[in-house]
Amino acid sequence: MPRARHTTITTADGTRLACTEYGREPSARSAQPAVSVLLLHGLAGHTAEWDVLAGLLGPEYRLVGYDARGHGMSDRLPEDVSRAAHVRDAVAVIDQLALTRPVLIGQSLGGLTALLTAAAHPDLVRALVLVEAGPKGPAPELPGKIGTWLDSWPVPFASADAAVRFFGGGPAGLAWAAGLQVRPDGLYPRIDRDVMVGCVAESAVRSFWEEWDQVRCPTLVVRGEAGAMPASEADEMRVRRPAGTRVEAVAGAGHDVHLDSPAELHALIEEFLHSARAANGL
Repeated sequence: MPRARHTTITTADGTRLACTEYGREPSARSAQPAVSVLLLHGLAGHTAEWDVLAGLLGPEYRLVGYDARGHGMSDRLPEDVSRAAHVRDAVAVIDQLALTRPVLIGQSLGGLTALLTAAAHPDLVRALVLVEAGPKGPAPELPGKIGTWLDSWPVPFASADAAVRFFGGGPAGLAWAAGLQVRPDGLYPRIDRDVMVGCVAESAVRSFWEEWDQVRCPTLVVRGEAGAMPASEADEMRVRRPAGTRVEAVAGAGHDVHLDSPAELHALIEEFLHSARAANGL
């Protein structure tokens, strides 16, 4: 795992975002890495979920992740949790940390943020990797589903082991448990239930196909074969943007492809970026 350095930025609306940069100290780099990468986690997650993939991607990339507003070590109760606010956050991180036309790698709701950022700021984004993320909607059942799921958490968790078991064990269970806050009487989520429900409110009432049609950069769409993203959604994304879209499925992986199968995801990303460089001078 690469060394991680932590910093905080403040957005225009006063929200503090906790950022992580992986790799060597800037002064130790022999040259600026050729490609910057911004990592965007999913709903109720945290940026440390990307630690293993960051280690696999290696020092030739400048790798930065951040806890989305309302998540992790960022401000827990932001006033605005709209999709537009999340896009502004991604742009703020890119600007304040001086990332040069980064590749955006996003999973689930973080992938939707990445998609919308690329649509709104085509000159700012080099390429997209969308993991279990797409523009399909509306999904009116989603807020209730998320609320019910969060209400099922046995808070406080009695121990880290209990949390890992609750979240399904394995690498994904460990990553989810690592996002909890340790207190004297147990482990608590760093997220607020109503904030999380608010984060998916727009997906309940609309789709984002219009924004997908505005994306201009090369895009890799990765599904987990046992995940939540329908094959039909990924296929329609490719049909609507056939020249710039590649679709892959990772066997045996669920919704958390980056946790279930990081080596397979890494191989897909590296091959995609190599091909995009050759074809488009990425």
